[in-house]
Amino acid sequence: MANDFYEILGVPRDASQDAIKKAYRKLARKWHPDLNPGNTEAEQKFKDISRAYDALGREENRKLYDEFGEEGLQAGFDAEKAREYKQWGAGFQQQAGGGGGGAGFGQYQSYEDIFGDLFGFGGGGGGFQEAGPSRGRDVEHEMTIGLLEALRGFETELVMQKPRECGTCRGSGLDSGAGMTTCPACGGSGRLNVAEGPMQFTRPCPQCGGHGKTGRPCPQCGGSGRIMAEERIRVTIPPGVREGSRVRVAGKGEPGRNGGAAGDLYLVVHVKTHPLLRRDGDNLYMDVPVTVHEVMAGGGVTVPSVDGPLKVKIPPRSQSGQTLRLKGKGALNTRSRKRGDLMVRLIVKVPRTDDPRALEAASEMDDHYQGDVREGLRL
Repeated sequence: MANDFYEILGVPRDASQDAIKKAYRKLARKWHPDLNPGNTEAEQKFKDISRAYDALGREENRKLYDEFGEEGLQAGFDAEKAREYKQWGAGFQQQAGGGGGGAGFGQYQSYEDIFGDLFGFGGGGGGFQEAGPSRGRDVEHEMTIGLLEALRGFETELVMQKPRECGTCRGSGLDSGAGMTTCPACGGSGRLNVAEGPMQFTRPCPQCGGHGKTGRPCPQCGGSGRIMAEERIRVTIPPGVREGSRVRVAGKGEPGRNGGAAGDLYLVVHVKTHPLLRRDGDNLYMDVPVTVHEVMAGGGVTVPSVDGPLKVKIPPRSQSGQTLRLKGKGALNTRSRKRGDLMVRLIVKVPRTDDPRALEAASEMDDHYQGDVREGLRL
């Protein structure tokens, strides 16, 4: 499938938010895993569709994607610094083209500071001689829940295998009982050249982590500074989540390095279909069986709902297929905090019987139809 999110959803780049939402719903219904059991291609397409809608379905994310591409949606991306870099690059080209003596770096002292500040591996302004604290990566975890759970919200406990800081070396990756030696890769400088020419810049040495010293790897983690461990995480799924929603659990991603903060855990929610309820936007739809007498005479019937049993008043002389609207009894919109409506469609059920009395009663009812019920039925 195409990498461009607009192509994935099949919409032009100037499409309205409503058009994007409609395209997502149509594709999600087509490729939903519940409707394509065992189809790995459909499962992958559904993931791509959900990922594209997560980027384009919200205006703030869409603006970042339009300006910077998919990189603009990565955790830790700084849009302001990216724009500053673009401005610097434009200024550099102007000065180089005009025969100037070279472009200034503004608040940055070197070319590498710009990249370091933009992507978070250095400290713009003063250069960097040693790898500082870095934030841990965000982690995604997919979970499938029922429609009622999605509508009502719930708390649960996840048991996950995820990396955590090694307790033996406290994340350094080194055996604290062994001595330190000069790093053979960088010669103790902590830096390695990345490029040569008029714009030379360096990066932290990967072997010693920018410290210039190295030692014997930690016997517990093998030098990685992390170990895999089981963690129980208590999470709250808010009411109203829908297919493809991302629920953030702060600080439960991968641990940071050198004292950096941990990343976040993002739960990607998939919602199973329900045998009675169907969600479309913030409205819920339900078919309710009724008797011939109930639709003719009118009256009250009890129907189930997200909030519990509800009494629904059927107007006299209702028809099969007629829809009644129960305002504010639909799904909660997680942004506006307003609820949609519950749409109840009446389905008239006739008795399955050969009892002569029932057939006679039905025959007598025929006299009360006003004209041919199939009048106008033609192609």
